[in-house]
Amino acid sequence: MPSAVPSEPGKRLKLSIVIICWNDLKVLPDCLRSITSGTNNLEYEIIISDNGSTDGSVEFVHKNYPAARVVENNANLGYARGNNAGIRVATGEYVLILNPDTIVHESSLEKWLRFADQHPEAGAFGCMVQNPDGSDQGPARPFPSLWGDFLAAVYLRPLGHISSLFDSDAYAGWTGKKEREIGWQSGCCVMLRGDLLKQLGGFDEQFFYHYEEVDLCRRVWDAGFRIRYTPEVSITHLGGQSVGRFPIRFALETHRGRYRYFYKHFGESGARQARRIQLLHLGLRKFGYALRRLFAGNSKPLDARLEMYRVVLDWTKRIDPVRFVETGKEPEVPAAVLTQRA
Repeated sequence: MPSAVPSEPGKRLKLSIVIICWNDLKVLPDCLRSITSGTNNLEYEIIISDNGSTDGSVEFVHKNYPAARVVENNANLGYARGNNAGIRVATGEYVLILNPDTIVHESSLEKWLRFADQHPEAGAFGCMVQNPDGSDQGPARPFPSLWGDFLAAVYLRPLGHISSLFDSDAYAGWTGKKEREIGWQSGCCVMLRGDLLKQLGGFDEQFFYHYEEVDLCRRVWDAGFRIRYTPEVSITHLGGQSVGRFPIRFALETHRGRYRYFYKHFGESGARQARRIQLLHLGLRKFGYALRRLFAGNSKPLDARLEMYRVVLDWTKRIDPVRFVETGKEPEVPAAVLTQRA
């Protein structure tokens, strides 16, 4: 089965699909199958940007999808650098950033491109992202802010139903079933205009994992474009395979991304205030899970979650976020903890 519909000579492809891969052989075949079997009459290319997989992912693509282009990075470059390697060789009018643990629903790509063509004011586009059970993952969100993070930390998200002044890290009362402008779309599935994406330089490579898509979407808005979301397009996202294997490692990386983001867009004071709010957030969660653990009896999932909060809270207490962003120096965490599986 071909992995792309060829374009006429000299004609630009409509869509480039960039899929980052790092030992994702368990999920990549279903992702690619969903694209090729459910997409018709569309000129597109598939670009696999491989971050040094050793599980046979690259060999699988070469054998089963020979028309796909494989960019071999030979190392785990992270999400931003890995995707940029694929973006650099993309030729499409639009570029879709897609995780390998996704299933593209039939005809979704055609619908999405029609929607994008109808909104020339937009530079990026979001869609509905569902869990395997069909529930909504909430991929479209307002931009992070210190006020919003504080509201989320102290469990005051419901106040957003009263006024938009209390919007935290989600749009209160919006279920994702209506079209709207959004701040940012989850990086598991976000589409951008190809020329704009390259003008912006792709993802900021100081981000390794998480917040890189938030930063990119913010730069789309800063460039004078909007971001439009449509519920008429949907994918299924199985959830981060690597994240599930090493929860503490990826939780710490999320916090690193947060400090880089707040430092970049809000300066030194923003980064330091973000840390104070995270201390509150993590402390309350650790306390809550300790209470649940006390009354729940033996529970490995609760133990794992409590351990994650303990490690991340201790790390946050010891970090200077400004020093970290400027020099890369941070508190040490035992390697055994980082490689601990869920």
